[in-house]
Amino acid sequence: MPHTADIQAFFDTESHTFSYLIIDPVSREAAVIDPVLDYAHHVGLYSTASADAIIAAAQDMSANIAYVLETHVHADHLSSASYIRDRTGAKLGIGEGIREVQQIFRPMFNQDRRAVAQPDFDLLFMDGEVFPLGSLQIEVMHTPGHTPACVSYRVGDAVFVGDTLFMPDYGTARTDFPGGCARTLYRSIQRLLCLPEDTRLFMCHDYLPETRMKYLWESTVAEQKTENIHINNSISETDFVRVRQERDAHLRAPELLLPSIQVNIRAGHLPDIEMGGFRYLKIPLKPANPDQDWPHD
Repeated sequence: MPHTADIQAFFDTESHTFSYLIIDPVSREAAVIDPVLDYAHHVGLYSTASADAIIAAAQDMSANIAYVLETHVHADHLSSASYIRDRTGAKLGIGEGIREVQQIFRPMFNQDRRAVAQPDFDLLFMDGEVFPLGSLQIEVMHTPGHTPACVSYRVGDAVFVGDTLFMPDYGTARTDFPGGCARTLYRSIQRLLCLPEDTRLFMCHDYLPETRMKYLWESTVAEQKTENIHINNSISETDFVRVRQERDAHLRAPELLLPSIQVNIRAGHLPDIEMGGFRYLKIPLKPANPDQDWPHD
C-alpha cells in the first residue's frame, strides 16, 4: 500500500496564508510549500520567525528539507523561500511560467538580469513533471489563470493548489493580474476537479466569509464540485468567466503587491544592503493623470 505524506500547515494571520511542511514517512525527506517572510509594511520591519518555525518543526520530526516549492509568484506576502534554502541546502522550485512573470515585472522595478545567468530558482518545472520526495512522488500540474506561473503540486491523494481555488464558501482566485485570464483559470480548475473525488485539496489562503468563524485549509474535489460558490457542476465556463471578470473589476490591489512582486520574482531574495546598512524596496510612482505630472524636467 502506498505511503501517505505527513502534512503540517502553518498559518500567517497577517496575509491569511497557509504554508505547508510535507514529509515522506519512510525517508524523512521533506518539502516546504509557499513559506512566508514576516513583514510589517508600515514600519519596514521583517522577520524570519515563520520560516524558522517550519525549519524547527522539520528538525523536531527528524526530517530533512529537500525542496522549497512555490505555487506561484505571490502578490500578498513576501516569500522566505531563499532564506529556507540558505538554512537547509534545499532546492528551490517554481513553475517555468516564472519567466513570463519576470519579463512583465522586471522593467517596472528596474531589476538587472542577473537571474538569467545565475538563476534565483534552482528548478523550473514543466507541466506533468514528476520528481521524488523520498519514497513519494510529486507531480507538477500547470494551473495558470491567476498568474502564468501557477502550478499545483500533487503528492498521492493530496494536491496543493496555491491561489487557484479557495475554500468552497469563498470561491476562486482573481484573474486581473498581468497574464491572468478567467477562461484559463476555469480550464485549470477543471483539471483539478477531474481528479478522484476524495482527493484532498490544500489551500494557500483562507479569508473568513461572514458565514464562518474558523479558518480552514483543506477541502476535497467532491466538495469543490458541489459547493464552490464560483465554480461547481452547475456553472458553465461562460458564466464563470462573466462573473469572475465582473467581480475582478471591483477588487482593490493587494496591499503588499509592489513589495511582494519585486522580492518574489527573485525567489524571495531581499535587495542588497546599501550604504547606511539598510535594504530598500522600490515603489514605482506614476501620476493618476499623466497630463498633470509634476515636477517636469
